[in-house]
Amino acid sequence: MSRADRVYLFITVFLLIAAIAAGVMLGVQRSRNQPVEIVVSQIEPPAYNGELYIGGAVANPGIYPWQEDDTLQTLLSDAGVEPDADLSHIEVYIPREGEGQSPQKIDINRAEPWLLEALPGIGEVTAQAIVDYRDENGPFQRIEDLLMVKGIGDATFEKMKDFITVSD
Repeated sequence: MSRADRVYLFITVFLLIAAIAAGVMLGVQRSRNQPVEIVVSQIEPPAYNGELYIGGAVANPGIYPWQEDDTLQTLLSDAGVEPDADLSHIEVYIPREGEGQSPQKIDINRAEPWLLEALPGIGEVTAQAIVDYRDENGPFQRIEDLLMVKGIGDATFEKMKDFITVSD
């Protein structure tokens, strides 16, 4: 083989290797720029309804029933947001199923009759009697003061005492 043939062979092999390397580099570059398709499963979201505790700077803290179409504004309106409430910071806590919860206490100095009806042994008439007593005599000083309300005896008080509190 002559020297010229070896040079042509060397140049041909070199160009062949360069072409293969360029093809590999082009392929790698293209694969980086390819969009990645992400498939999100289309599952039906669970129906949201249940009970929601609203506390803090509201006139009527307590547990409120809610449905999927309720808005936060509607629920806060029901709870009676106080003028000094900081609505730029609202906390939501969702417990895991089976997670222990302490019973919600209803403030008997602030609760509306419909909320008082949630207490064991309290119906519509007794709930209104609690509100009327509070309006006529001022706020309750301690939970035992409920015994002065007509329709609440020792047995009824014993059923509800763990679910009530009084505020200043």
